[in-house]
Amino acid sequence: MNRFQFVEDHKDAYGVKRLCEVVEVARSSFSAWLDSAGKRAAKATDDAVLAARVNHKRVARVMREHRLPGIRLRRRVKTTIPDQSARRFPDLIGRDFSVGVPGRRYVGDITYLPIADGTNLYLASCIDLGSRKLAGWQVADHMRAGLVEVALRAAHRDRGSLAGATPRSATSARTPTKPRAPLRSRKLHNRTDTVSTIKGQGPPLGDL
Repeated sequence: MNRFQFVEDHKDAYGVKRLCEVVEVARSSFSAWLDSAGKRAAKATDDAVLAARVNHKRVARVMREHRLPGIRLRRRVKTTIPDQSARRFPDLIGRDFSVGVPGRRYVGDITYLPIADGTNLYLASCIDLGSRKLAGWQVADHMRAGLVEVALRAAHRDRGSLAGATPRSATSARTPTKPRAPLRSRKLHNRTDTVSTIKGQGPPLGDL
């Protein structure tokens, strides 16, 4: 029994004010509890109905009758598979993500975007650390190197040039497969030393 119910059961004999003082509850709280009595009764009735045990076949039949689709839990996709035996590439910016001069340091990542049919789209992004703005991006249904290449080309168009810039991609992120020819015209600083290699994947994003 809660304190509000105790006050309700004995209020005729001792009075609400005195009982509230004894059990240390506010009279306004007791009044609010009384006002919600109807809702509590309705909830108790609903709970009693919902607690009825039914066979799974009946549930399936009722769902079919009302055309209610079931929801299947999707298996979680493991997106990070680091190769412990692979060469570790140095972090060119030393995890310094502070705002600096625009156009000098860029960071990027590939993000999984689950869609209704159970498959994924992939978003490659390129962010200018100097301005905290998205310099380039691309969405595709694959993780081939072309996905990142298009994002870098978009950043190049937006910034006018990536000459001398230092790229950094998320360490231990899954990298694209089957890279195209390096984007030498972009002149990224130390292109080959940006991220770690991932087991079963191609070279790091810095090779683009």
